[in-house]
Amino acid sequence: MQKMWDQEKDHLKKFNELMVAFRVRPTILMPFWNVVGFALGAGTALLGREGAMACTVAVEESIAHHYNNQIRTLMEEDPEKYEELLQVIKRFRDEELEHHDIGLEHDAELAPAYAILKKVIQAGCSAAIYLSERF
Repeated sequence: MQKMWDQEKDHLKKFNELMVAFRVRPTILMPFWNVVGFALGAGTALLGREGAMACTVAVEESIAHHYNNQIRTLMEEDPEKYEELLQVIKRFRDEELEHHDIGLEHDAELAPAYAILKKVIQAGCSAAIYLSERF
């Protein structure tokens, strides 16, 4: 768990640096997403370890999908121009997929109503990504 936490902190630090480098403003929804993310984590943790792991699986799968979309877009636009950014996103995607697999290894699928829980969380992630890209 500590390794995953350290990687997530590294991802946040790097993306904050990249936002400055590429002159990208953060979404105005960030304070809202911070509260929602905390509530999601706390809520699924109330279901026990399996619930927390189910949340990890759902979120990391959604993030990996989003990263793959970003990689495709950058590859179509100008892979040479975005070579460094592409490497960062690919590394982070791979780390997120590791977290996904760790969740599965730690009984995520044993969470109450796992399939429904996963679909609801992923629908929320998709909505968050969609809205954040627009605001």
